[in-house]
Amino acid sequence: MLILGLLLLAAAGAFTGLVIADNLPGGPEYTVSVLGQDIATMNTLAIFCSGLALALIFCAGLSAVASTAAHRRRQRPRTHATHPDGPGR
Repeated sequence: MLILGLLLLAAAGAFTGLVIADNLPGGPEYTVSVLGQDIATMNTLAIFCSGLALALIFCAGLSAVASTAAHRRRQRPRTHATHPDGPGR
């Protein structure tokens, strides 16, 4: 689950970075391109909705990573180190 969460985080971040970098010189154009390939032509509402979907995917990945880390912390056996002179020292 940790690997899947990290993969979702990395994929969402990479896709967002590529889309922003490829569309900086644009203007009022709404053609989305990644790595020089035109993916879609979108209106303002479609761009807003795709941003929401991308944010939800990112949050799902972040949630998977956080829950896996919490689960691993709970499953680790705890060892209590004692001082050689006795407890409490």
